[in-house]
Amino acid sequence: MKIKTFQLFACLFALAFCIQSAQAQYARFVESGVIEFEKRVNMYAKIQNRVGSSSFMEQAFEQYKRTNPQFRTFKYNLAFDGAKTKFWPQDNQAASSGGFFGGDPSIDIGSTIVSDLLAQQSTSQKSIYEETYLITDSLRQIQWRFTNESREIAGYECRRANALVLDSIYVVAFYTDQIPVSGGPESFTGLPGMILGVALPHENVTYFATKVDDRPVSAKELAAPTKGKAVNYRELREQLESSLKNWGDHAQSILKAMLL
Repeated sequence: MKIKTFQLFACLFALAFCIQSAQAQYARFVESGVIEFEKRVNMYAKIQNRVGSSSFMEQAFEQYKRTNPQFRTFKYNLAFDGAKTKFWPQDNQAASSGGFFGGDPSIDIGSTIVSDLLAQQSTSQKSIYEETYLITDSLRQIQWRFTNESREIAGYECRRANALVLDSIYVVAFYTDQIPVSGGPESFTGLPGMILGVALPHENVTYFATKVDDRPVSAKELAAPTKGKAVNYRELREQLESSLKNWGDHAQSILKAMLL
């Protein structure tokens, strides 16, 4: 009896192993498509960092809390095909709101970023107030640290990795190897799979995929922007530091948003 029971368990184990192997063998990897991202900004935390000891700012903040929710949401798309990605704001983006704090460029600047992962080059279009910049530069090299944590995002199993960018911005990213493209939202790249989730805890911002549309992507959808003042990131930093030198601590928040 014991031998028959052992044989039964052995057969069941072998069957389960074969099914799992077959599923892994025929697992479908997505190499092109469009991902919808939701960017969420904790406005209360962002504004609180600006209030300081100013009674005027404190009053403006209290008024803001009475008429606005804690989080603002922005919708973005990320198209990808092989070694190229394009990240851009959706056309139906809500108009700026929030009164005194509504036009703050550190909240969202509506970046359009095309990344050539093979050539390690990017072309970005970013606007601040009346000026639009066209930034061409190499991709940021990010030193990722892998963890054992995982979570599901938009139906994909994702693994966590951490990093530090721009010397001070702590990044938590979740990527999936079911989409074997080393891209992600904004300028986050360099992981062995598509990044479907990004959290910037100290910046009070998150980006998470809500939908992955697995389909062919046309060259037009991946076309790089062409309008704006041509600069690289070093030149952009120098120009912004010069123009924002009298803006105090808030200048650093704007600078981070533009360089991210």
